[in-house]
Amino acid sequence: MILGMHILSAEQFGTQEIEGIMLHADELREQIENRQGRRELATRHLGYGLCNLFYEPSTRTRMSFAFALKKLGLHDVETENASEFSSASKGETLEDTIRVINQLGADIIVLRHPETGSAVKAASVSKAAIINAGDGKGEHPTQALLDVHTIKKNHERLDNLKIVMGGDLKHGRTVRSLAKLMSNYPNNHISFVSIPELQIGNDIKLRLNETGTTYDETSDMLGAFQDADVVYWTRLQKERLENPDAVPQDGFVINAAALEVLPNHASIMHPLPRVGEIDPGIDNDPRAQYFNQVGHGLYIRMALIDRIINKL
Repeated sequence: MILGMHILSAEQFGTQEIEGIMLHADELREQIENRQGRRELATRHLGYGLCNLFYEPSTRTRMSFAFALKKLGLHDVETENASEFSSASKGETLEDTIRVINQLGADIIVLRHPETGSAVKAASVSKAAIINAGDGKGEHPTQALLDVHTIKKNHERLDNLKIVMGGDLKHGRTVRSLAKLMSNYPNNHISFVSIPELQIGNDIKLRLNETGTTYDETSDMLGAFQDADVVYWTRLQKERLENPDAVPQDGFVINAAALEVLPNHASIMHPLPRVGEIDPGIDNDPRAQYFNQVGHGLYIRMALIDRIINKL
């Protein structure tokens, strides 16, 4: 059962729960691909409402939830750039905004907010289910679930994998959540590729140590790629850096030279948007899975919405 109906952290999900969500997502995909099934889904949750409350810019996550709720028959209220175009600009607290949306009858609130811990804060005053769609440098649990689903689709397993996570790991909430989920499975090894200033946080290393998940840290991207099963790349989040100009502009770029050392069975993933760290010239390579991730995310989020409402 999803903890308190809220989805706040990847730590809420064990292997049994993850498997159930992925199976549910596959069932919804099959139903959507059938005309009659699509019609049935479109009336499944009439009368229920979801609010997309986004204090930060988003394309994939916001639109993914928007499509997911429509396909399940929910009505929606959407606020993009809520920090600018809501009462937050007048100084209203997040808690008061959540209380107001509850009074207006929302059943689910999908929240993206720049403050780490904001989803937990919102859940503390909300009767509606809160779904964390990214809280500062904290987590992005629904992204991690769709990432795991993508890995399972490509490798038919979630254990005994070498997973390379690279880029801005210090500020990347997606890698934090994915590392937590993959640490549930035995014999996985994670190789963190970055410069020392942008390496993964000690709390994630502690989690890996607690679960017996091995890991290493390196700045040798090509060396890490040589025996990788999964490459999970991220952008440099300059909006979260105090001095972004101090970071080398070239960073770590996946290009044709990187593909030369990457095994043929490997998959390349990215939460998007990319801003130069993956050469568009490799988009047609069968190992490139970052756009397929987006498609898997639609059905994972449909499954989460469906499961929450079925338990209300």
